[in-house]
Amino acid sequence: MTDNASVAKPMPTGSTQAVEGAEHHIDPTALGMNATAWVSLAMLLVIVLMVWKKVPAIVNAMLDKRIALIRAQLDEASSLRADAEKLRAEYEAKAKAAASEAEQLLAHAQVEAEAIVKQAKVDTAALIKRRGKMAEDKIAAAQRTAIAEVRATAANAAATAAASLIAERHDASADKPLVDQAITRLGTTRLN
Repeated sequence: MTDNASVAKPMPTGSTQAVEGAEHHIDPTALGMNATAWVSLAMLLVIVLMVWKKVPAIVNAMLDKRIALIRAQLDEASSLRADAEKLRAEYEAKAKAAASEAEQLLAHAQVEAEAIVKQAKVDTAALIKRRGKMAEDKIAAAQRTAIAEVRATAANAAATAAASLIAERHDASADKPLVDQAITRLGTTRLN
């Protein structure tokens, strides 16, 4: 058995080492600086140019404006939220007040309905009593009329019967002493 670690080849560590089958490679340089140095110099030049042209101040001013705009929007949103919560609270209070008022109206309507029903019962009882009294009065009047008619009929029958009895039992000669007696009585009653 062979160990893999003993067979491994060392890795190349520089840019100047040759790879198997390749030629030796050298990095180009200009004025004694390689590509990394030139990129670093260009970056430094760009940074100096940006500072000289006040780019950071312009960027800071733009960022400050943006921050101020965002703060204003947040303040406005906060104000709108407070207004919305205030309106919601108002509408909730109005809804509660409306519900309470509706309950009060319903209770008041029930009380009024009960009072109307109670008054209707009282009025109905009074009307029944009044109509009963009127019926009793009509019955009593009819009874009085019937009694008066019966009495009148009885009186007429009695007078007719008395007249016919008198006519049968008394003649003209018997009437004369009765008439004289009645006249005498009238004369004495007027004088007293």
